[in-house]
Amino acid sequence: MNWHSILNGTLRALVGREAIIYSLAAIGLNVHFGYTGLLNFGQVGFMAIGAYGVAISVTTWDVPLIVGVLIGVGAAVCLALLLGIPTLRLRADYLAIVTIAASEIFRFMMSAPSWRDVTGGSDGLTGFAGDFFDANPIPGGDYGFGPWHYSARDLWILSVGWVAVLLAVLLVRMLMHSPWGRIVKAIREDEDAVRSLGKNVYSYKMQSLVLGGVIGAVGGMFWMITQASITPGSFSTIPTFYAYAALILGGMARVWGPVVGAMIFWALLAFTQGILDEAVANDLIPSSIMDSNQAGNVRFILVGIGLVLLMVYRPQGIFGDRREIALGER
Repeated sequence: MNWHSILNGTLRALVGREAIIYSLAAIGLNVHFGYTGLLNFGQVGFMAIGAYGVAISVTTWDVPLIVGVLIGVGAAVCLALLLGIPTLRLRADYLAIVTIAASEIFRFMMSAPSWRDVTGGSDGLTGFAGDFFDANPIPGGDYGFGPWHYSARDLWILSVGWVAVLLAVLLVRMLMHSPWGRIVKAIREDEDAVRSLGKNVYSYKMQSLVLGGVIGAVGGMFWMITQASITPGSFSTIPTFYAYAALILGGMARVWGPVVGAMIFWALLAFTQGILDEAVANDLIPSSIMDSNQAGNVRFILVGIGLVLLMVYRPQGIFGDRREIALGER
């Protein structure tokens, strides 16, 4: 077993691109579900509309990348309004149904042959990330120490990504320690009590849906810009549940919970993948039981079992507070 390679891969995944993407997606879900009690099962829809807002505006309308980012943010706001207006006056499960359906509808629309000239169809779009990489001020070379060695391109990606995560965390922290944050947390606990005090619960829910959706859209933009291509197949329902796994792992209604949860989640996946690959390569696991192609699926089983045990013995997550998830008990 090459433990040096396994640990290096694990430590790189701890601060890697996927950790950034799902930190942003989980921060948005934390605003929705952790703080406000909105059950959004379509966060990937916000990620997709933000990413496609950038890709389509840059490739089709030939606007600068920064303008494309603003268009992506505006598209996420419009999606939140479109989903929230008919559902936020109803029970939480209606929002869950509408959001997951909307994300799937959007994915199929982007892959439709009739829109191929705009969206690229199932082949997707490329050529919209040039401005991002052209803005890289880091001279070429190798940077870092220990397992964290990166090219100038990779270091630029990680630097921008973690700055975006930090800004999102600071924004959420500031809002949740403000009167606005106290109201949305009160809505999570008992919206009838908040309504009896004269607060417009519907308006606050809508604001929360917009804010969390925009943060998720930024995660989708970062994902596709740094990948330099976009395809509708990337936006299945799976990323939403990865983001929920990160949120649950770190702890809901904790400012840093989604970030730490995303880092640990991807580090665990890298660690189990490394162990399984090494075990198969060194015949510690017979090929009759598992081959290298199956190891990738088995790692999700192992991490999933760990998450189930976490929910049984510590449902508030690693850094969460059980009182914060006691929805409806008071």
